[in-house]
Amino acid sequence: MKRHAVVWALVAAVFAARSPARPAEPPAEKARVLVVRLEGAVSPSTSEALSSAIDRAEDEHYRALVVEIDTPGGLVTSTREMVKKMLPSEVPILTWVTPGGARAASAGVFITMAGDVAAMAPGTNIGAASPVSLQGGMDSTMSHKVTNDAAAFARTLAAQRGRNVDWAERAVREAVAVGEDEALKLGVVDLIAATLPELLAKADGRTWRRGEETRTLRLKGLPHDRIEPGFRQRLLGLIDDPNVAYILLMLGFYGLLFELQNPGAILPGVVGGICLILAFLSLSTLPINAAGFALILLALVFFLAEIKVASHGLLGAGGVLSLVLGSIILFRGGVALNWFVILGVTLSTALFFLFVVGLGLRAQRAPVTTGARGMIGARGRVLRRLAPRGQIEVMGEVWNAESEQPLESGAEVVVLEVKQLTLRVRPASQEARG
Repeated sequence: MKRHAVVWALVAAVFAARSPARPAEPPAEKARVLVVRLEGAVSPSTSEALSSAIDRAEDEHYRALVVEIDTPGGLVTSTREMVKKMLPSEVPILTWVTPGGARAASAGVFITMAGDVAAMAPGTNIGAASPVSLQGGMDSTMSHKVTNDAAAFARTLAAQRGRNVDWAERAVREAVAVGEDEALKLGVVDLIAATLPELLAKADGRTWRRGEETRTLRLKGLPHDRIEPGFRQRLLGLIDDPNVAYILLMLGFYGLLFELQNPGAILPGVVGGICLILAFLSLSTLPINAAGFALILLALVFFLAEIKVASHGLLGAGGVLSLVLGSIILFRGGVALNWFVILGVTLSTALFFLFVVGLGLRAQRAPVTTGARGMIGARGRVLRRLAPRGQIEVMGEVWNAESEQPLESGAEVVVLEVKQLTLRVRPASQEARG
């Protein structure tokens, strides 16, 4: 019997260890609120910042997480990642559009509605959540599919948080936007607060749910800790735009190729290396398509081959086509480059390789005009009779010369060959007769 009791105790311990347990709420005297600010376009770095804030709030048992929002929108993929992290959070999340003049547009609408308590500061607005492709216009079928998907996402999110489902769908389909007063009246947000203490005071006593469990917020008068963005997040915030990453990538390639063509220039290699590292850092946070990246590399190979091989423009045309196709499919998951950026980079690259570099190589193949080889074909005048040796003046210099036939002083001659310090010449009159 004792043996069976020990076995059942071990089994119970295993199941208890596997079952998730909500962290115990800290006592009131130690309770604090964590605050993180999301500002600017929604991007992978924004998603990373929010995810880190939620993890910290859970690990350190904060009473709540306040997410300050001021965004014009951003990437759909990053928005969905943020919402997926927010919905099952073990810590209640208060989303707050602030300060006055801020907005929660496009992706910001979904993030705001995902909060357990949604609030706005006076002088702010929310709305216009219609999906827009970063690449430009979409065809009617694709636009219809994307809009329906976003509308369903908005309705589901609003229903889960008990907010105005119809308005959430209209924000997507009709791009409606409202100020804080109308948003409160329509049930888009839960309250209006001008300051953080006011937000905590008004949210105090409200309930929040996770699954079947309902809890009450106790936030009034609590102190707060604010998360300051680290250097990596600030850097990614500047460069994680797909268009910026693409431009940095191309500048990096240009710099390294120029350095390889002109060893010792140093500056192009240094700038190109830095741009490439920054581009790879930015691309590491974006959904990259390997085929698109390979096509861009192939385009650069074609351009280099065009200036080395006489292909009558076929390699250059292949490079342009490969660069355009690679740029279009470089990113996945709804992320795309702006058409103006693609066309600008393609034209710049084609002009650089086909004209600038091509002119440089043609200049290298041009006839030599200096040194010994540059003197061949030059005209001179006899200073001392050539019989067969004497002296002539060529390009303002006096040279020893020899001729197969005697030439008197003052005769015009043409240089045929340079032998060490002696020129072999012939009469200019023979060239005229020929």
